[in-house]
Amino acid sequence: MTSVVANQFLPLVATAAATTDSIVVSVHDVAPHSRDVTEKMIIELAHRGVPTCSLLVVPDYRHQGLATKDRQFVSWLRDLQSAGYEIVIHGYFHERARRANETVGDKFFTRLYTADEGEFYDLDYDEALRRITAARDEFRASGLKPRGFVAPAWLLSAEAERAARDAELEYTTRLRSVRDLRSGEEFPVRSIGYSVRSGWRRAISRAWNATLFRLLRGNPLLRISIHPPDYSHPVIWRQIVDLIEATSGSRTATTYQDWIAEQRLRRGV
Repeated sequence: MTSVVANQFLPLVATAAATTDSIVVSVHDVAPHSRDVTEKMIIELAHRGVPTCSLLVVPDYRHQGLATKDRQFVSWLRDLQSAGYEIVIHGYFHERARRANETVGDKFFTRLYTADEGEFYDLDYDEALRRITAARDEFRASGLKPRGFVAPAWLLSAEAERAARDAELEYTTRLRSVRDLRSGEEFPVRSIGYSVRSGWRRAISRAWNATLFRLLRGNPLLRISIHPPDYSHPVIWRQIVDLIEATSGSRTATTYQDWIAEQRLRRGV
């Protein structure tokens, strides 16, 4: 990490409590169409003791138009950024076209596991770099300061990860890990997340996440990932809130960029 980057990055953790464990709540699929529900979620989260989140913003959600062309949306994001929220690049289109001759595994991950959202699942290096750098530059030109890249559905090919690193982003996450792209260090930290596309998915998600939360409670970092549709299902949202409130007093809410910076400080990187 260069001194210029360090000077921009490390002060973000100045107020972090070094003796407490951390929780990162990430809000995925933030875009103009989801602004209203996202705003409701982050306001309620703030009332529940989570005053900051990592906001995963899609540059051009399903080709609906560039988010950065929406002045009110960008102004809203800048205000959140000034208040300590983190802006993260979340894919580019959040969409992957189906392809001929896909394997059973490809179909499982891109159609069943996620509904054609695995944009960076098997994207080659050049195209991944083009999309990531375009998003980075569009965000920066709008006064946003993304330091991380998270692929839709956490499906990130090795070539796309290399592209994110070469685009000089600081970190990426997958379902089961957080990776510092500068040092290459990977932290095995699984995220709690929900699938709400059907009743059986919601039921399984609730049962699984209740168990997963108990298993992960001893980890220094707890990750809870939420999506706009989660808010429209009261039983799902209630469990999310309950899990967060169960950490009250034992964890400090932070963002991925601040957590990565704290790990670097601890290791003297």
